[in-house]
Amino acid sequence: METHLRPLTLGEILDRTAQLYRSHFLLLAGIASVYAGVLLLFSLLQIGAQELLRANHMSKELVWVTVGSALLMVPILLIAAGLAVAANNRAVSWIHLGELATIRASYRSILPRLGRYLWLMTMTAFIVWIPIGLVYAGFIVFAVLYGRPHGLFAQNAAQRDPQALIVFGLVAVGFGVLALAAFVYAVLMGLRYSLAVPACVIEDIKARQALRRSVELSRGSRGRIFLLGLLVVAIQTGLVIITQLFFLVATFRHHGALPAGIRVLQQLVAFCTNTFVGPIYATGFTLFYYDQRVRKEGFDIEWMMHTAGLNPPTEPPIESAPQPSLATPPLSPTPISPEDRPA
Repeated sequence: METHLRPLTLGEILDRTAQLYRSHFLLLAGIASVYAGVLLLFSLLQIGAQELLRANHMSKELVWVTVGSALLMVPILLIAAGLAVAANNRAVSWIHLGELATIRASYRSILPRLGRYLWLMTMTAFIVWIPIGLVYAGFIVFAVLYGRPHGLFAQNAAQRDPQALIVFGLVAVGFGVLALAAFVYAVLMGLRYSLAVPACVIEDIKARQALRRSVELSRGSRGRIFLLGLLVVAIQTGLVIITQLFFLVATFRHHGALPAGIRVLQQLVAFCTNTFVGPIYATGFTLFYYDQRVRKEGFDIEWMMHTAGLNPPTEPPIESAPQPSLATPPLSPTPISPEDRPA
């Protein structure tokens, strides 16, 4: 039996996450590099298009090129991100259970159900972030409809209505409170559905079932899951600050207009950062998924009996990574002719 299939403390889960990351770095980073590579490709194409327009004195079209590339890039990046997360969950599941995992096998195993995983991630994002989006959109609409007629955005202070400015400030504070409440809601809902993707990938269940499964499994351990997510955010923020500090200083020195070479270098550094940080999140949450199953359902005993052949699995079996077989395949039975059959 896999020795890690037992109830783990938060510290042990973090240690196990670090252990898997170190011992299978090329595998996990290789999976994450697909999304990071797609982002790098689009960023380089955008830089090239911008420089081409500048060289041909077509700076007015820069805005349209930027908006158009963003509209094209967002759906493709979402698909690539969904692929990377699901493949990472699959690979970590195989590794955690002591099975062989490869980049190719991980992606090949999740491609047939990619639409399901993308739909699950879309549903989760909508549930978690729609309140913040509504508050933000509401504030923008209010600022445009109320601020412009009262001259609140005029450069000349004499044109601004003092009473309208007070009203605008009070309403802005109200929107700030709503935004804070929406953020708290997003955190709580994110914790409820944090195990939905591992459940969907590993148990081969539909999106709505995965959401309900996550609510059930995460109950009682959402505080620990929050600490893991907070740690990942801290690591990612620290790496971004360290790796992008040079470019922030360069941007300030060049008055916001970086040369093309520095922007290309910036995207290459961002590729490395996304590749290094990406696996940590999916690895930790997959381990939390198994830990909750061990705690609530005795999955360690079930897996031990299943590997020993003592009982059939109670759910769709976990798909294993393809492994070469050294055994000689059994011979097919020789067909019996009608003359040789007994009377």
